[in-house]
Amino acid sequence: MEAGGSVNMKTNDNLPLPPSFAQSPTPELQRPIWQIIMVAAIAAGVQFGWALQLSLLTPYVQLLGIPHTWASFIWLCGPVSGMIVQPIVGYYSDRCTSRFGRRRPFIAGGAVLVAMAVFLIGYAADIGVASGDKTGTAPKPRAISVFVIGFWILDVANNMLQGPCRALLADLAGSDSSRIRTGNALFAFFMGVGNVLGYAAGSYTHLYKLAPFTKTHACDVYCANLKTCFFIAIVLLMSITILALATVHEDVFESEEETKISEEKELFFFGEMISALKKLSRPMWILLLVTCLNWIAWFPFLLFDTDWMGREVYGGKLGEGMRYNQGVRAGAFGLLLNSVVSGVASLGIERLARWCGGVKRLWGGVNLLLGVCLGMTVLVTKIAEDTRKFETVNGVTMPSLPSHGLKGGALAIFAVLGIPLSVTFSIPCALASIFSNDSGVGQGLSLGVLNLAIVIPQMFVSVLSGPWDALFGGGNLPAFVVGAVAAAISGILAFTLLPSPPPDVVLAKVSGSAMH
Repeated sequence: MEAGGSVNMKTNDNLPLPPSFAQSPTPELQRPIWQIIMVAAIAAGVQFGWALQLSLLTPYVQLLGIPHTWASFIWLCGPVSGMIVQPIVGYYSDRCTSRFGRRRPFIAGGAVLVAMAVFLIGYAADIGVASGDKTGTAPKPRAISVFVIGFWILDVANNMLQGPCRALLADLAGSDSSRIRTGNALFAFFMGVGNVLGYAAGSYTHLYKLAPFTKTHACDVYCANLKTCFFIAIVLLMSITILALATVHEDVFESEEETKISEEKELFFFGEMISALKKLSRPMWILLLVTCLNWIAWFPFLLFDTDWMGREVYGGKLGEGMRYNQGVRAGAFGLLLNSVVSGVASLGIERLARWCGGVKRLWGGVNLLLGVCLGMTVLVTKIAEDTRKFETVNGVTMPSLPSHGLKGGALAIFAVLGIPLSVTFSIPCALASIFSNDSGVGQGLSLGVLNLAIVIPQMFVSVLSGPWDALFGGGNLPAFVVGAVAAAISGILAFTLLPSPPPDVVLAKVSGSAMH
């Protein structure tokens, strides 16, 4: 770790644990690495479904009849639910006294809700037609309503899953900040694995043949593929979650102080949230700021990456010709490359951090790399527009396919972005878990607070990106340019303001446990 800028931590061996960590009969000590791997593997099941959303759902909602300008508003459900659900789940998972443990009941409940949600999303078109929507026409208001309900449930469920999963990883790591970073790196690795599987499934156009019943008069081949992918997502997530919860056990949480407060009915969630925000140390506030700018940069690309390939790179239009669909499939392949690079990079984050001179330099550097890549989308788009030719196929005039060099340049952007994505999925959460020890805030609640710095930017982007893009001609570039600027500022702040984490030996003294 870097010597300069470290957090000021007390080193009294007899320092008591904050109330959020006071646990009986024994505190969570460092567990075997295989248990951390089992819990981290749940991320593969969660991210498989997210990969399908990011690669296929934006085009899908437009096929249901929602115009591009307003499609981003659909994604508001994720940030809104995340802003409310994850802090609440984090707060109550810190204090859950279930005999099954603090985190596992929330993880199990989230997995069940995910299964329900993807069923509603996959069958939105069928339910819409069965309740009165006309086939072959858009918009389909009933299908859109079912889709939005399913999407809300899905985002609530994902927040129920991911927050407690990361908190459980910190619990299993004991007080070893290196093991905390390793757990979050493994979580990022399995997110990459889930992305690879999800994007591969999303890019394969004949997957519906595995379940022919998914294709109906209300659900075409594209919809049937989506539906089949979601069935696979349910099986994968439930299998991994059941295996992890059956093999990794938690101690029952019993805190005398928390029980007394509960009996006096003086503790309310939102009051505790305000109290937690007041307790946050300066390093945590800087972490929240850097994370916020980082997600202003990421979300436009995550939202419109495949749409960018279909519109700007391939020159297609939704519902007109096959170029748009070819571009979307190429974008899904780009996301597959992105996930492979992200998964590999996540396994080397510790080495990358040492090579860069510390985690804050690593995060600052990859944020600048993110800004460069987002800026390169402008160059690729301009080259595509300047070199675009048209051809007639079966009496229909359409843009010619982009050159191999242009397509390779676009796919290279997807691939290189896998490096900053792996860091984004691991370093902020690890730092939040480490810094929370200095502010007396529980792991679950600290990650819930960090989630606010992720979902608020997503709300900002979801509300403004569609109208902003429409103001400048209806493309995706304006939102990408804003993202590039935010990434550059985030990188500069990470270099200049973000403190280095405390040395592991100091953190061990604070927690009162010996290093293993």
